Amino acid sequence: MGTLGGAGLAAAAGRARTVGMEGERLASQGRSSGLPAGGATGESPGVDAPLLGSSGSSALLQAEVLDLDEDEDDLEVFSKDASLMDMNSFSPMMPTSPLSMINQIKFEDEPDLKDLFIIVDEPESHVTTIETFITYRIITKTSRGEFDSSEFEVRRRYQDFLWLKGKLEEAHPTLIIPPLPEKFIVKGMVERFNDDFIETRRKALQKFLNRIADHPTLTFNEDFKVFLTAQAWELSSHKKQGPGLLSRMGQTVRAVALSMRGVKSRPEEFMEMNNFIELFSQKINLIDKISQRIYKEQREYSDEMREYGPIHILWSASEEDLVDTLKGVASCIDKCCKATEKRMSGLSEALLPVVHEYVLYSEMLMGVMKRRDQIQAELDSKVEALMYKKADTDLLTEEIGKLEDKVECANNALKADWERWKHNMQNDIKSAFTDMAEENIHYYEQCLATWESFLASQTDLHMEETSEDKPESH
Repeated sequence: MGTLGGAGLAAAAGRARTVGMEGERLASQGRSSGLPAGGATGESPGVDAPLLGSSGSSALLQAEVLDLDEDEDDLEVFSKDASLMDMNSFSPMMPTSPLSMINQIKFEDEPDLKDLFIIVDEPESHVTTIETFITYRIITKTSRGEFDSSEFEVRRRYQDFLWLKGKLEEAHPTLIIPPLPEKFIVKGMVERFNDDFIETRRKALQKFLNRIADHPTLTFNEDFKVFLTAQAWELSSHKKQGPGLLSRMGQTVRAVALSMRGVKSRPEEFMEMNNFIELFSQKINLIDKISQRIYKEQREYSDEMREYGPIHILWSASEEDLVDTLKGVASCIDKCCKATEKRMSGLSEALLPVVHEYVLYSEMLMGVMKRRDQIQAELDSKVEALMYKKADTDLLTEEIGKLEDKVECANNALKADWERWKHNMQNDIKSAFTDMAEENIHYYEQCLATWESFLASQTDLHMEETSEDKPESH
């Protein structure tokens, strides 16, 4: 499963954007015709692969993607000491498998439509009297007409990424925004300014930006453009143009009040969506936990095996008759150690980051559902006020009309993005597990071939010695 060429990447990105925009177009038509965002059948446009549909989603999820028993007792097969505190090679920002990028699905018949390329590199440490932080260089190359130039270079810190994510959620409350790596990680897992940590975070931040760039709606967000192009002082000025502190506090209080009130009658399709998210969250968190335990135990196994080679070398010094045999065993162990390290590298790059990203996605999806419910709760409160004539009837009627449009737009946006996300999720997880299975097969084949070769050589040697010991026949 190799990485596709540039033309394939560009073509796939164009296809992804086309599919997403078609979904938005159908969603718009649905508002006037009363049809679901995916058309009359509710299917996602442009998606040929079977999806985890909302109808019967729990059963499909359990059977096809995340079929694991939720009973924690099943984890007894792993070591009793399952603490993740010393997994210094793992973090939520591990390098991701190339197969988990949606723009790497190749469509031979599509033209080269990718017009926005983003690279995050050159992390740089900054120490001030107040704080220490890392900035990353972001290079953007584009052929879009709305950009003033074809290439931009800026530096951003983690807080700037958080600002961008917040602005995207504010502008598109019911779209599924890609998750950012956590600001803080498990204590003891890896040092905050360790080179490995900085590198894995850099890759995660680059993936975050490229997922936004590949999204049919988010890619055209004005704040995203400012993030990619504005110099530090311009970005700082742009941030100050947002709502003031009191306004933000008012919005927060209002959102909390609405969330406490809840919605009276959530549409059935969103009930199914919410059930899917809850089940998905349980399963993906369990897989994340198991994957980390597997990685930890493999690392311990590798550390133990690494000690056996030198022991056999020392042993050979005191066994004259077994020198070659013991050195051969040491050589086989060394080769198996290298194969194990390669296997662990594949696990940390192909599986762990993909699984953990979808753990973060599950949290993001819960937030999206909560924001959708808040919009509906606001509409419900206005309708209730109108029924009891608690305020000016004409004013309430006008507000209700606006809120109805807002709820409809939010629902259609979420439904269109939901199908896109499910398709990507299924492809990502399938690719991650397929990559890991292939890596495991190659690992066992390599170790088996190593020991078979050694045993064959020992058998031949034994046969030669036996034939030499036989008395000659006269």
